[in-house]
Amino acid sequence: MKQLDVQIMGQSYLLRCPDDGDAQLLEAVSKVDEAMCKIRDVGKIKARDRIAVLAALNLAFELAERSASSAAAPVNVQPPEADAPNPQLGALLQRLDVALGQGTHPL
Repeated sequence: MKQLDVQIMGQSYLLRCPDDGDAQLLEAVSKVDEAMCKIRDVGKIKARDRIAVLAALNLAFELAERSASSAAAPVNVQPPEADAPNPQLGALLQRLDVALGQGTHPL
């Protein structure tokens, strides 16, 4: 196990992670910091614990939404129309339609 000193919303945290997990941990810290700063910058909520809860809910919702959309995506995606400029565009548009059909961000 190794320890990393990270910053989230300007506050230092000493976190432990597996020896080969520092890149993943730093990516997670970056996502949490970004989510918390975005909520703080809106200016309506000042308490760090409330910001953390809202950020956690938003990140959990995004993860659940991503899991649901990948599970709901058809296995046999139809090829895009012949006039599509990119062969991946049709599949991307179908995935976007599935994701948008599941609602919007709760917070």
